[in-house]
Amino acid sequence: MKQQSSSFASCMEALRIQRWDDHRYYHHSRINQSLHFISAMSFLVAYVLLFIDPALSALIAWGVSMTSRQAGHFFFEPRGFDHVNQATHEHKEDIKLGYNLRRKVVLMSLWAVAPGVLYLSPSFFGLLQPGSGIQGYLHNLGLVWLAVGLGGLVFRTLHLFFLKDVMTGLVWMLKIMTDPFHDIMLYWRSPLALLRGELIDPMTHAHSR
Repeated sequence: MKQQSSSFASCMEALRIQRWDDHRYYHHSRINQSLHFISAMSFLVAYVLLFIDPALSALIAWGVSMTSRQAGHFFFEPRGFDHVNQATHEHKEDIKLGYNLRRKVVLMSLWAVAPGVLYLSPSFFGLLQPGSGIQGYLHNLGLVWLAVGLGGLVFRTLHLFFLKDVMTGLVWMLKIMTDPFHDIMLYWRSPLALLRGELIDPMTHAHSR
C-alpha cells in the first residue's frame, strides 16, 4: 500500500514538473497563452463529442483546437534567448520531452496532407467506406484526423519509453490528455492581459523559483 502511494506521488510530482517546464519554457507570449485558452475550451467540446460523434470531435480538435494552439507556438512565441530561464531556443528544443517545433512540423504535415490523400483515395487505401458527398467526405476526414492524433500520441509515448523510461512516457501522455483542463486554469486571464497591451508575460512567478 505504501509502495502504491509512493508511486502515485512520484507520478504526480513528475506531472507537475512536466507542466511547469512546459509553461515556463514555451508560453511567454500572451497571444500564445490566449490561443491556448481558446484551444483548451474547444478541446473540451471535442472531448464530449468523442463519445457521441468521434469524426466531428476530430474535426473540431484539429480544425480549431490544434490549429490555434500550434499557431501560438509557431508564430507568436519568442525564439530568442530566454532570459527568464537562461536558456537558448536551441537548448529548449533539444530538451523538449514532447513535440518540439521540428516534430510538430512532421505531425502538422501529416494533418495537412490528409485531406488531399482522402480526396484522391476516398476509401483511404481501403481502410474506410467511401463517403457520399461533402458530408461523407468530412466524416471520413474526421476519422483520418482522429487516427493521426491518436497515432501521434501513442508514437511519442512509446518513443519516450525507450528514450527515458515508462513512467516518463505515461506521465507525458497523461499531461497531454489533461492539458486542456490545466490550460484553462493557467491562461484564462491571458486575454485580459493582452487587452491591456501586455504582449509578453513578465513571468515573475518563474523568476521567484
